[in-house]
Amino acid sequence: MDGLHLIGDLHDCRCPPGLLLDAAELEAFCVEACRRHGLSVVGRLFHTFRDAGGAAAGVTGAVVLAESHLAIHTWPEIGSVTLDVYVCNFSGDNSARAEALFAEVVGAFTPSRLARQAVSRGGRPRN
Repeated sequence: MDGLHLIGDLHDCRCPPGLLLDAAELEAFCVEACRRHGLSVVGRLFHTFRDAGGAAAGVTGAVVLAESHLAIHTWPEIGSVTLDVYVCNFSGDNSARAEALFAEVVGAFTPSRLARQAVSRGGRPRN
């Protein structure tokens, strides 16, 4: 149960539009980023939202990891993204992997402003 939860609000993103609008592109990027950082992908679901005229209007997605998850939501109309990376540290400390994954995803969106929080989860007493 013990783990690290990284939470980011990315503002004024200057990334290619596909990362904000295309579920398949964002999914491929997120899944490969998780794998690059040594995390085990066990599932994923990404969905493109559409406006009244049928145009892409944002993406929400999650990559389920053996170690926990990555969740992401885009707001292309305001150039913003919310990002969660949570890893448990039950069988080993995955904190460095979580930090590296978080940094890679943030870097891909090139936000002009980032609000970041790191939360230690669990608090299980150690023997």
